[in-house]
Amino acid sequence: MADIESSHKPDKADKIEMEAAKTMPTWVRHLSAGVCNAFDCQAVHNATKGILTFIGVGEDAQVAAYTFTYLDRTVRKLCSAYMKRDVSDTITGKNRELRRQSYYLGAVSTIATRLREQKVCTPVTPGALVPLKEALIKQTMNEIGKIRTMHSRRSYIHSDAYSKGQNDGRRVSIHKGVEQSRSMRKELPQNNSPIR
Repeated sequence: MADIESSHKPDKADKIEMEAAKTMPTWVRHLSAGVCNAFDCQAVHNATKGILTFIGVGEDAQVAAYTFTYLDRTVRKLCSAYMKRDVSDTITGKNRELRRQSYYLGAVSTIATRLREQKVCTPVTPGALVPLKEALIKQTMNEIGKIRTMHSRRSYIHSDAYSKGQNDGRRVSIHKGVEQSRSMRKELPQNNSPIR
């Protein structure tokens, strides 16, 4: 820490809020966790208000929120194409929804793994700043109030749909989202659609 000039030390964490569904599907929670891990952030979902808040230091929260939005939209488009292409109209109800959710989980598992690998190659935070950032994020989370940790229940999956999601997750350009978000210096696009 002695090597870091005091003028460059962050003194607070920032928050980026976006509209979200009051009940977020498991795959969306997994995606937000993967993005937060990649960008040294935390995400808090307020189910009462329907708000998802990314908390990070410097530009980390903004980059995480942008990347999450980009990946969320991309995975939804891929799933829509998969459902039209590979799931027969004769499959309805719970069986159809099982395939949809399995595809999402497969795609997100691959994307989260790729984000972890990217972080190993190009860490967001220099080692000396990690404890400082963690303390500032914790302080901001404490200011929010009581936070409950959500644990995902075991999900039933359709193995073929999950596998196709994994394969399509390998094709998602995570660099596009990351590079575009790093070049952003002002605000998220104003046309953010709600996260469902």
